[in-house]
Formats: sequence, structure tokens, C-alpha cells
Amino acid sequence: MGDILFEKVAVVTGSGRGIGRAHALAMAEQGAKVVVNDPGVARDGRGFDPSPADEVVAEIKAMGGEAVANHDSVADPEGAANIIKTAVDNYGRLDALVNNAGMLREKMSWNMTDDDWDAVIKVHLYGHFYCAREAIKVFRKQQVGRIINTSSSAGLGGTGQINYVVAKEGIVGLTRGLAQEVWKYGITVNCLRPGAATRMTQSPEMMESYRKRFGREEAERRISEREQAVPPEGCSSLVVFLASDAAENVNGCVFDVRMGSVGIYRDPPYVEGTLHKDGNWTPEELVELLPKTLTEGKTAEPPSRTAE
Repeated sequence: MGDILFEKVAVVTGSGRGIGRAHALAMAEQGAKVVVNDPGVARDGRGFDPSPADEVVAEIKAMGGEAVANHDSVADPEGAANIIKTAVDNYGRLDALVNNAGMLREKMSWNMTDDDWDAVIKVHLYGHFYCAREAIKVFRKQQVGRIINTSSSAGLGGTGQINYVVAKEGIVGLTRGLAQEVWKYGITVNCLRPGAATRMTQSPEMMESYRKRFGREEAERRISEREQAVPPEGCSSLVVFLASDAAENVNGCVFDVRMGSVGIYRDPPYVEGTLHKDGNWTPEELVELLPKTLTEGKTAEPPSRTAE
């Protein structure tokens, strides 16, 4: 057991499985008392099962740490309030909120239902806001606190999950806005784009495609290798750092993190080229000038999200 987060209290949403579970265990290993939040829903956000959160609490206690389970949904404002209340009621304070809860419903935009759209936006974007709002009320009184949000490289562009793309990039904007609002109260707000193989990255369509291409045994072997190459644990040391006293000067930043790699985005984006004139541009002028200047070389295919 380490002591980087000794006696600190952390809430980790969606921590019954995957990346959230790894965060909860890593924080507990460094001395934090952890509220393990997870309603135990399926990958698409449906259902309820208290056992994932309860099992992580048992793991933390077995290694000598302190933890308590919470099964509320972050998508419900009353549930979010109760998640934060669980920390204060059990441990008397809150030092770090790790917004991690998420789910997926993948369809092309023209096939996506209102419910598919609303459900994903509610859990990811609303859920981040609801929990942050309640945590900030506690942090302002304490004059200290850490919020660590979870975006995704999918927010830079993805296919077949426009609801998830919008929610995840909205979380980056939420991070920037909150960071501006709360830094004077000793509160920092940062954001991760984590890279790890979890059930969130393994769609039923991908699993079926692998089985058709490689057969059942080879598909399972390849998927297992992928999980081992980019495990959730590769993202959690950065979370420990951002929740620690060592990160008190880090605010409004967006990080890329995966096994063996920690990167920071140049943020916010900047305007890389501008055309100026006295007065307003006419449509005719822009039709003439833009193809030769700002939009020269552009193609109908959008830029890659991994482009430098």
C-alpha cells in the first residue's frame, strides 16, 4: 500500500468494472477511502445489478483499504446527489471525484432512436455534470477538491456512435468551463482520453465479426491479446496523480493515457490561419479565395482523429 492519497476520500463512478474498477483499486492502494459507484447495468445501460460495485468494495477491503458501495445512477440528479452524499456521510468529506460512468448504444445516425440518443447523452454528459455540481458544493466549503472527467478519443470523430462522440467531446467542453469557474476555490478539473480494452470497446458486432473471420478459438485468443496489450490498469496511475496534492497546479488539461503512455493535448485548439480585409467578405470573394488558401488541399474525407 502506498500513501500518495493517504486519508483522502474519492468517488469513482462506474467503478464496478473496467477502467473505473482499475481507478478505484489504484486509489485505494494509495490510501484513499473510496466510494465505488455502479448500478451494474449492461453495456447498453439497461438493467441493474449491485454485485459489481459490491465485489470491488470487497476487493479493496481484502487488501486492507476502506470502501463503500453506491448503486445510484449518475443520469439521475437525485442519484448523483446521493453518490456524493455517500462519501460525506461515511467519511466526513470528499477530496476527489472521478467521473467515469458510461454506456454505449451504437447505430448509424439515420437509424438512431431518440431513446438511444438521450440515454447515452444522459449517462455521459449529464452524469458528469450532475456529479460535478454536487461535488463542487462540498469542495467550495473545503476550499479544495479534484474532479477528473473521462472523455475519449472517439470524441475526435467516430463512426456508428454519434451519441457517444457528442457526449465525450461535450465532456471536454465541460472540463474547460468548470476549470475556469472553480480554480479560485482550490478546485481543479481535468480530463482523460483513456485507451484500454474493456467491454465498452468490444461491441457485439466486433465479437461476431472476429468469430466469422477467425473462428471461435482464434477470435477469443485475439481479443484476449488485445485486452492484455491495453489493460484498464494502464490509465489509473495518472488518475492517482491528478487526485494528489502534487497536481494542485494542473487545471483544465486534457490527457491521453494508456499502458506505458501519458500525453497531454495542446489545448484549447487555436486558429491556424486567417484571411483579413477591411469590411465584410462577399460570397464571391470567398468562393474565389478559400480554395486557394484556407481550404486548399482539403478532401471530403474528414481528417483522421490520430493526425498530428
